[in-house]
Amino acid sequence: MSEWKARRFWKAADVAEQGNGYTVLLDGREVKTPAKSPLILPSRALALQIASEWDAQDGVIDPLSMPHTRTANSAIDKVTPQHAEVADLLADYGDSDLLCYRAESPTELVERQQEAWDPMLDWAAQTLGARLHPRAGVIHQSQDPEAVAVLTRRVRDLSAFELAAFHDLVSLTGSLVLGFAAFLDAAPINRVWEISRIDETWQQEQWGVDDDAMDVAGRKSVAFQHAKHFADLTRAVS
Repeated sequence: MSEWKARRFWKAADVAEQGNGYTVLLDGREVKTPAKSPLILPSRALALQIASEWDAQDGVIDPLSMPHTRTANSAIDKVTPQHAEVADLLADYGDSDLLCYRAESPTELVERQQEAWDPMLDWAAQTLGARLHPRAGVIHQSQDPEAVAVLTRRVRDLSAFELAAFHDLVSLTGSLVLGFAAFLDAAPINRVWEISRIDETWQQEQWGVDDDAMDVAGRKSVAFQHAKHFADLTRAVS
């Protein structure tokens, strides 16, 4: 027996104001999240993007073709009820940030990391008010608790929708600093991604390209770009 799949049942997807936000209407009916919560969105721009995803469905509904809808659902159903836990999970990256763990050799890799990562740590100190310090090697060494506390407060201040996007900006790079750099436009998004992959790029140069690894990296890059776009739409002035 073939598995039943939801099919398009509506003619038009529209956007309407709802309370302090916006919602998506399918032939006048409000869209709900998988947990049956109202899909209330923080900006008209995000609502329009999600409406376009629903409007693009043809025949069988394909959730994989609706990334903004899925992230919004996650913000409402998963992040909102456990906001503090998600925020603290991401803030923990500040005590073991990718940018702070440096190679001891070879010299060229050490220099690449310094050239790309030191300016990001300087930016975090100036813009975020938190100075993190690099370490040689991979053994964990705790950062200044006051700096970590500053970063933690900044993460906790993010809304559920911002946090849903910020989760991927941080987890895909392994860096709280780079997550903020992407979120706050400290550098072009493609450059932030390149900075996060200095070690992987070095390995490819030494040992050649692994097709499977490149495929995984490509998917992660797409997810990173999506997270940035979702964050921008969330904060768009309606």
